[in-house]
Amino acid sequence: MKRAAAPRSARLRARTAAQETAASPARLAEAYESVALVLQGGGALGSYQCGVYEALHAAGIQPRWFAGTSIGAINAAILAGNAPEHRVERLRGFWELICQPLGLAAPVAHAVRALLGWLPPAHALDAWANSLGALGALAFGQQGFFRPRAVSPFLYEDASAQATSFYDATPLRHTLERFVDFERINRDKSVRLAVGATHVTSGNLRWFDSAREAIRPEHVMASGALPPAFAAVEIDGEHYWDGGLVSNTPLDHVLTDQPRRDSLVFQVDLWSARGELPRTMMDVFERQKDIQYSSRTRFGTDHIAHLHKLHHALRDLVAALPPGRIDAKLRRALQPLVSDRVFNIVHLIYQSKPFETQFKDYAFGLGTMRGHWAAGLLDMQNTLAHPEFLAMPARSVGIATHDVHRLGVTRTPAS
Repeated sequence: MKRAAAPRSARLRARTAAQETAASPARLAEAYESVALVLQGGGALGSYQCGVYEALHAAGIQPRWFAGTSIGAINAAILAGNAPEHRVERLRGFWELICQPLGLAAPVAHAVRALLGWLPPAHALDAWANSLGALGALAFGQQGFFRPRAVSPFLYEDASAQATSFYDATPLRHTLERFVDFERINRDKSVRLAVGATHVTSGNLRWFDSAREAIRPEHVMASGALPPAFAAVEIDGEHYWDGGLVSNTPLDHVLTDQPRRDSLVFQVDLWSARGELPRTMMDVFERQKDIQYSSRTRFGTDHIAHLHKLHHALRDLVAALPPGRIDAKLRRALQPLVSDRVFNIVHLIYQSKPFETQFKDYAFGLGTMRGHWAAGLLDMQNTLAHPEFLAMPARSVGIATHDVHRLGVTRTPAS
């Protein structure tokens, strides 16, 4: 008996799905009007984001919008402030510099690295190395990043930087000027940079965006000025702290941008909202940080999905009205609300290692940095192995999210 042919619509859907699966990640990304890289704050964990970008670059995907908070703002500035062919090299140069300890910690760090090179891998040794790196950062600072103040801030009461912070971040300004071409950021309007900072006296989050204003080193430094370690940064007579105090993830800034565009967003988080019940006080400290600084991606995407349904309903309503029932002024006012643009969010979250504890965000060290970088590279490679993640969502859906870790995928690094 002859089998009945599948309906034409089903055949077309199957053909489209097969074409999307066969298409390269770069080709799928080209279908979007905007490709953004959203980078969360997280201190020493930030090198994970560098590995993610390296995999994107290798796949031929070049975001045109970089948005970041704290260490994510620094990484975003390096990416936006360099030509694509130099970005990975500049990221590596920055991280290899700031992961070098200062003062008496330097010879100790060299000795530890030499010792670990002779010993077999072990969680206990990794935990020991991480704790030494964190203690070194607290006691001596990091090259090209920050240094401890010589006099205790408790001896001042004059509202100065010395009175309101434990560390001097002046070295970071010189490092940013070395690795970031701010003239390029402000001149090249095809690439966009946005960094978030908290206005100290109002407590409000402010986004400094190259689409609206010139970006300078102090904007990036303000985004990473986490108190009480660092003093507030003055910008045009106002003072700003780390943007992570209000929102550690720039996703909302990207999703609410006007005019709306079909957007592919790579969101790279350094803190996971999910975790196990703490067993010790150190576990409590770590879990508290994870929850405090993790993103609320599900809340944000649910909100955008609700707005998308509203946009569709308004568009259908306007289309159903007879000509002339809406005057030109009202029609123009409604236009932004009837957009049917879609968002595809590809979410990557750093997975903490068993030996890491609550000081993982300031456990600077070359070995630790390289481990984070390699983890980001592998996670992005695993993600790009699923080209369906990059396929544009249906207009009726509006927003989609993907996370390779939900699939339980494991894969060895590419040779």
